Amino acid sequence: MKHIFNLFIILLFVSISNQPLKADTYYLDFKYILNKSDAGKKANKTLKNQLDQGVKTLKEKEKKLQKEEKEIIQQKKLLSPEEYKKKITTLRTKVSSLQKERNSILESVSKKRRNARNQLLGALNPIVKNFMAEKNIKIVLDKKSILLGDENLDITKDIMVLLNKKMKTINLN
Repeated sequence: MKHIFNLFIILLFVSISNQPLKADTYYLDFKYILNKSDAGKKANKTLKNQLDQGVKTLKEKEKKLQKEEKEIIQQKKLLSPEEYKKKITTLRTKVSSLQKERNSILESVSKKRRNARNQLLGALNPIVKNFMAEKNIKIVLDKKSILLGDENLDITKDIMVLLNKKMKTINLN
């Protein structure tokens, strides 16, 4: 009887140890979701267009200033020293204004990009929390923090499908 009981205990441990353990830790690629989700793509496209338009305008203004500079240099011998100095000062003021405008455009796009990211992450958090509750997941890590991981533990695609259903666009203003 004692041998049967010991055999039963051994079989119980063997059967428990052979069952696959369910992973409680998964990961997702936040960067991929930010760039490839429907709302993220639209926001990136809009911001890229705004930046390109701003750069184009700045280049046109820069060409005008370069042309003006060449004209001033050509007129140097014809102008009085005071008049020449005045034109150079005016040109420097215009160049400084152009640099401020460039910084303003870059800062504006950067601020909008940061705002769009925060909105997307704000919409993403409840989706991930609900997904975790449904699938009994304990921890979700960002993919960039993981050296190696089983691809079966990647929930990026599942979360992106849910996000695309919930959020179509991002308000950039």
